[in-house]
Amino acid sequence: MTGFNRVVLIGNLTREPELRTIPSGSHVAELGLATNERYRNKDGETVETTCFIDVVTWGRQAETCAQYLSKGAAILVEGRLQFDRWQNREGQNRSKLRVRADRVRFMGRRRDGHSEAPTSIGAGADSDDDPMPF
Repeated sequence: MTGFNRVVLIGNLTREPELRTIPSGSHVAELGLATNERYRNKDGETVETTCFIDVVTWGRQAETCAQYLSKGAAILVEGRLQFDRWQNREGQNRSKLRVRADRVRFMGRRRDGHSEAPTSIGAGADSDDDPMPF
């Protein structure tokens, strides 16, 4: 049976991106992401829960994330779940489930406070010198 491993998340960074270069020369960035969910419990009270997710991204995307993102930034992550296993220095087996990002989209404001998206979409369409009637 064929599997399907795809994740799409929207949330905020919980810490500054951690960029490092591995011996092969590739760049890798570790990101911490928090997603919130609100729901009403059986008593009608609003409950908010937060899920903390570790995200890893590679190459040019890792460099871009480290350069332009900061703690609190809103992002959309598309990728897949990745299960890592290793032994720590004491010889204990460790494991972690995280998201390996194929794409990271910046959704909020950049570090300099400017909007990522254009401030007006279709600017100039209302101009009087435009020959188009619509």
